[in-house]
Amino acid sequence: MRKKYVTVFGSSIPSPGDEEYELAYKLGKKLAENGLNVCTGGFQGIMDAVSKGATEKGAEALGITLAVYNARPSKYLTKEIRCNTLFERLNKLIEYGNAYIVLNGGTGTLVELAIVWELMNKKLLNEKPFACHGTLWKEIVHLMEEQIKREKRKTGLVKCFDDINECADFIIDKLKD
Repeated sequence: MRKKYVTVFGSSIPSPGDEEYELAYKLGKKLAENGLNVCTGGFQGIMDAVSKGATEKGAEALGITLAVYNARPSKYLTKEIRCNTLFERLNKLIEYGNAYIVLNGGTGTLVELAIVWELMNKKLLNEKPFACHGTLWKEIVHLMEEQIKREKRKTGLVKCFDDINECADFIIDKLKD
């Protein structure tokens, strides 16, 4: 039985055929092939792609949606948890994750990255495998790590990858029983 969930954060904008969508689809498949379920914000774009890839390989795809968005949930979800507030949604996304992956996104994805990182940094959340994919996050993480060093806090909580397979492999390896 598949028990572990990887919460994947990312943009709702990419469509099938877009590079970002196809990378997320590939990620969902690879996680599922290695016995992991996925948890996303449950809507379109990267969330849809990850869910599609995972369910095609027999994994669960949990969507934590937000009622006020009034958007169409991904048709690939195996389960939906509908939340009434953004903070409730963020808490559920974090709660269900045994690990986290941040794919390309905008300010909403930046908030998700920052909240998970802050919770781990302040020991309000146990350290869990946490990876980012792409140049944008690599630059942001590098800049923040410099500040974290100055603050004498723990660095290295977030790993950055240019290759989606290396990103997936890092998470898969960390979640092996």
